[in-house]
Amino acid sequence: MAMTRGLALSVAMVLGWPAAGGDVEIRMVELSRQDGHWRAAVTLRHDDTGWDHYADAWRVVAEQRDELGTRTLWHPHVNEQPFTRSLNDIEIPAGTQVIFVEARDKVHGWSPDRVRVDLGQASGERFRVKR
Repeated sequence: MAMTRGLALSVAMVLGWPAAGGDVEIRMVELSRQDGHWRAAVTLRHDDTGWDHYADAWRVVAEQRDELGTRTLWHPHVNEQPFTRSLNDIEIPAGTQVIFVEARDKVHGWSPDRVRVDLGQASGERFRVKR
């Protein structure tokens, strides 16, 4: 078993595949207006291995990195990948055109994989906006 796992990790490294339990991948961000606030539903993919290494949060930030809302994920999703969780009542300041969604795991911290959302567009790469 250990030899098989080592071989698989070696192949993954040579081919450039992500190693087990790597950074969180944001698959989709869906934003919708609700009574003057925003609701975000974010789909994540992460190779959760258990309580010591799992995707534990995602957040919405403004271009200047001001945090607009954070969704804490309280447990691993080992057998539920990818998974979607939402956050309501996000206040995005008037005049804001672009926001970012970022995700974090317990081992690597905030992933460099951010999704840029242009609020003036109905959809784009990995996002949809409904007004």
